[in-house]
Amino acid sequence: MASLIETLIDVLEKENTEYEKLLQLSMEKTGIIVENDIEALSKMVVKEQQVVERINALERKRTDATNDIAMVLNRKPDTLTLEHLAELLAGQKKECEALKNVHDRLKKTLGSMVRVNDSNKELLRESIDMVEFEINLMQSLRQAPATANYSGTGYTQDCFGEAGNFDAKQ
Repeated sequence: MASLIETLIDVLEKENTEYEKLLQLSMEKTGIIVENDIEALSKMVVKEQQVVERINALERKRTDATNDIAMVLNRKPDTLTLEHLAELLAGQKKECEALKNVHDRLKKTLGSMVRVNDSNKELLRESIDMVEFEINLMQSLRQAPATANYSGTGYTQDCFGEAGNFDAKQ
């Protein structure tokens, strides 16, 4: 059982390290978005995808370790949270503290990720709004207003046609 817990803690620490790398990339992406550098943004997305792939692999390992621990403890894997597992390991001080520590670090890292990603999402939304505004402005400048289609005689005629052609019953 101790080796299963150590495996879980090791995987969680590696996951946290990868999330910290992803957080750093997200913070760099904020500057790229502000600079409106599409090429750098594209490269950043590729880097992020590589980190996400490593996180997904670690997540599969974490799930396997959690399933193994749940089997040993005769619990359902979906009910076995890190906090609950730490409570069950209260007698094993070292593992319990390590589990709580990595849980707290993961929670802090993921909270920071959420804040940075929300900020980036808002910046991207504003950038898209600005691009749409500029496109609409350019399109409206290309179109001549309908009132600009005057003929040479248009200025001398009144709005009802030639003078005296107003049809009215008397």
